[in-house]
Amino acid sequence: MSTADPVDIEWILAHCDTWAIIGLADNPARPAHGVARFLQRHGKRIVPVHPKAEAVWGEQGYRSLADIPFAVDCVDVFRRSEDAGAFADEAITIGAKAVWFQLEVFDSAAGQRAVDAGMRFVQDRCPAIEWAAYGPKA
Repeated sequence: MSTADPVDIEWILAHCDTWAIIGLADNPARPAHGVARFLQRHGKRIVPVHPKAEAVWGEQGYRSLADIPFAVDCVDVFRRSEDAGAFADEAITIGAKAVWFQLEVFDSAAGQRAVDAGMRFVQDRCPAIEWAAYGPKA
């Protein structure tokens, strides 16, 4: 079941400027690569988070959310559903404003933990797809 309140989607796209993208490595064949570029082209700072800590689209990569030395607004998760909850918990720990689980990534319990911590939460959606309907209008 998707969790995608239009109010939350619109708020995240308008107010989250720094996006930590879980699973983003320098591999153009992966969906995270294209979504990161899309967000960057729409004025968002992207932060690759991957065990390889590779730079992507000119942005330094980090091995974990805890390694990022600055504030992150949204944690965007491109990982399997069974792994997603741990990243939501890390997002809570670092004080992010929102957690976004990509298409076919589900963990409603993790989402509830994020909401209970005062965060916005979206699952089973893609910001690049939602932008046309909910993104800030220039």
